[in-house]
Amino acid sequence: MIRTARLAALALAAGLTAACSQPLTVETIQLGRSLNADQSIASQTTTFKPNETVYVSALNNARGDGVVKVRWMMGTQMLSEREKTVKFAGSGATEFNISSATGFPEGDYSVEVFVDGVSVGSRKFDVRK
Repeated sequence: MIRTARLAALALAAGLTAACSQPLTVETIQLGRSLNADQSIASQTTTFKPNETVYVSALNNARGDGVVKVRWMMGTQMLSEREKTVKFAGSGATEFNISSATGFPEGDYSVEVFVDGVSVGSRKFDVRK
C-alpha cells in the first residue's frame, strides 16, 4: 500500500513536471571573443581578427526547453549550422562558436539564432586584420 502510494506520487510529480514544460524564449543574443563560466559572453565585440574564435550566446531569462540552432554565414554563403537541445530550470545561456584553422577571410559575416526552427534574431560581425 505504501509502495503504491509512493509510485502514484512519483507518477504525479513526473506528470506535473512534464506539464510545466514551456517553450524556450531567447531574450538576448551576445557575440564576442570569450565566455564567462555561465556560457554568456565575457568580451562582447563585432570585429574579429582572422585567427580568432567567434562565440555567440543565446540568453534566456526564464525556464524552458527547445532546440537552439545557429547558422553562421559569410555574406550569402553558409559556413556552418549547428544545434543543441536544451532544457533550463531558470535563466541560462546556450553557446556556440566557430573558428578556422587557416583563418577567416576578411569580410562581413553574420550568425542567426533559431529556437525550434523559428528565427529569434541575428548578429552581424566583420573580420579584419
